[in-house]
Amino acid sequence: MSWRSADEPPLTLPRDPAREAARRELSKNMYHQNDPSWYERALDAFWEWLDKVFGAASAATPGGTLGLVVIVLAVLALLGALWWRLGTPHRSPASSAVLFDDRPRSAAEHRAAAEAQAAQSHWNQAVQERMRAVVRSLEERALLDVRPGRTADEAASEAGTSLPGHADRLHTAARDFDDVTYGGRSAAEETYLRLTALDTDLERARPAPAGSTPETASTARPGAAE
Repeated sequence: MSWRSADEPPLTLPRDPAREAARRELSKNMYHQNDPSWYERALDAFWEWLDKVFGAASAATPGGTLGLVVIVLAVLALLGALWWRLGTPHRSPASSAVLFDDRPRSAAEHRAAAEAQAAQSHWNQAVQERMRAVVRSLEERALLDVRPGRTADEAASEAGTSLPGHADRLHTAARDFDDVTYGGRSAAEETYLRLTALDTDLERARPAPAGSTPETASTARPGAAE
């Protein structure tokens, strides 16, 4: 600077080149080594948003922040009481859900699948396959017509008409199937064994004569099984 005269203007750069030079300089890694990560920036933005929400809510709530805290605690206590009283919510069985999938299989195949699942203590799958074996067996014996889209409840009602002595057990089996398939419940080994016994008994059962009642069909069942 010693060679410049006092009358000469200072050295300056145009605005745009100066801004670009500054941007290039500040983009160097040496200036960003301590910058927060994207996670920290996102977390900071979330807490800032949450602070604004609670600030607006406390301003609109009688009692300010304390009143808002009391309301939140009351809501949480109510939800906890409802959860403790009602338990985990289960989806209600869907009446339109079908019994079989798209691939037709024989009763023997369903029984084999049920036994394989039971051997691994997969009782839900075992119950499902055994119920399918029951219905497929009745279809194979022409006690039920082969109808795609049939539900377990429909199968139990239709089969109970021709086999009235087993109507109650058929409805129980259908309810067990719906519970584990659509109701979110877990089957036990005894559920599977009960269904297996029903399957065995139905193989020996004969349709009741037209006009018979469940009582007469039950009385005649031992002779019919022979």
